[in-house]
Amino acid sequence: QVQLVESGGGLVQAGGSLRLSCAASGSIFSINIMGWYRQAPGKQRELVATITRGGNTDYADSVKGRFTISRDNAKNTVYLEMNSLKPEDTAVYYCNADLKRWSLDLPRNYWGQGTQVTASS
Repeated sequence: QVQLVESGGGLVQAGGSLRLSCAASGSIFSINIMGWYRQAPGKQRELVATITRGGNTDYADSVKGRFTISRDNAKNTVYLEMNSLKPEDTAVYYCNADLKRWSLDLPRNYWGQGTQVTASS
């Protein structure tokens, strides 16, 4: 079994910072893309940022310059450093990983359980 466990969410004032972590565990051969998505009440889940195994990153326009995604391949862990948080960043943040459980496995997509981030005005 594969699990993605997020941590680091919480309540901060607008302008504050938070750091999210997501550790993948279980039967894992390799992880290609890891990323963060978010879903606000009444809205669809949206991409926040992704990072490849080689370190190439992609960000939603709304978070560019404020959020930084990084990963530790040895620990199968992805991070999201969030600075200058705005009330509109309030959402449940989900970790996502595209991984193979063994060498000949097809890549499969996994989600974490989500962690709440609230930026109060």
